[in-house]
Amino acid sequence: MFKIVDRYIIKKYLGTFSFMLILLSIVVLVIDVQQKIPRIENAKNIDPKLDLVYFLIHFYPYWIVNLVVTFLSILVFISVIYFTSRMANNTEIVAIISSGASFHRFARPYLYTSILIAIISFSINHLVLPWANIKKNELEAYTYNQRNKDKILGTAPASAQLSKNEYIFVNSWNKRENRGSGFIFQRFDKDRRMTYELKASDVYWDKEKKQFVLNNYFEKTINKDDTEKLGHGFESRRSYGHTPEELFPNELLGQNKTTPELLKFIQREKEKGNSNLNSYLNELHQRTSMPVSIIILTFLALSLSSQKKRGGLGINLAIGISLAFIFVFSFEALKVVSENKSMSPALAMWFPNMVFLPITLYLYLKRANQ
Repeated sequence: MFKIVDRYIIKKYLGTFSFMLILLSIVVLVIDVQQKIPRIENAKNIDPKLDLVYFLIHFYPYWIVNLVVTFLSILVFISVIYFTSRMANNTEIVAIISSGASFHRFARPYLYTSILIAIISFSINHLVLPWANIKKNELEAYTYNQRNKDKILGTAPASAQLSKNEYIFVNSWNKRENRGSGFIFQRFDKDRRMTYELKASDVYWDKEKKQFVLNNYFEKTINKDDTEKLGHGFESRRSYGHTPEELFPNELLGQNKTTPELLKFIQREKEKGNSNLNSYLNELHQRTSMPVSIIILTFLALSLSSQKKRGGLGINLAIGISLAFIFVFSFEALKVVSENKSMSPALAMWFPNMVFLPITLYLYLKRANQ
């Protein structure tokens, strides 16, 4: 059963965290909207319905969900430092421990609350966040600068490896319209000898029938005796077992899949022989490592702020914000390192926790033994 002190600390924890969450969401939303208004207005040139009101309804609610989940552990960290420092300055912690409670007993509600938030975060990361990302990513490219927008919505050469012996090349593919020109499909045997080739001048994706439609196609089958069987036609429909988004994925695809879907996608890409999977593996491992960091950072914040210091709340917040910056920066830097294949994705996404965990244990035990 929770005692009065437990309920008091849990109420402080959740109340401060909720306040920080709402405050951050409002401030960041206002700043981001002001910064991206020119790009949102330019989006109207592509589609007249894409005005500011449309973005506020169909983009920013899901963008806020993504932002909150990304920085949830940092919000927890700063929230714990804030309300624990106030308790220390008001000598509440001294009074609780002087009444006979050990520091470990005092820390118990912190553990309960951080585990609760971590479980909620874990569930959202693996199941709910991908749904929000699908909504967000439908419009996010319109908020990018022109160079990054073209990577998501523009026209560029595209290629895909369907299996170890099957390949697709498109000379010019528009990701927004799912339409392109200069289509080539090739199949090889185990000796890397071409056995089949299909070319088409134009190709587009039929979303309803889930098929690629090839116009003005020419196909060639190469027999074992090197004779060729030729064929051509005006239109041919082909299904390659994947949508254009999966065949020609962009950097946002991993965010859109629930964890079971992402695992299937990664396994399928491995079977095809695709070795450029680190960005998707980073996404997979980060969904678990970030909730775990909530517990670690809760106890780090408790250890740093549970004693009354000269400088009070200000010095504790300064330390907390500095450590929060290091934590976030390390995650983003290690993502880049992993995507460049200089470190395994699992190690990259768990490394900040591996560094902060022993530091937290040392500071916590030191504080408990004082």
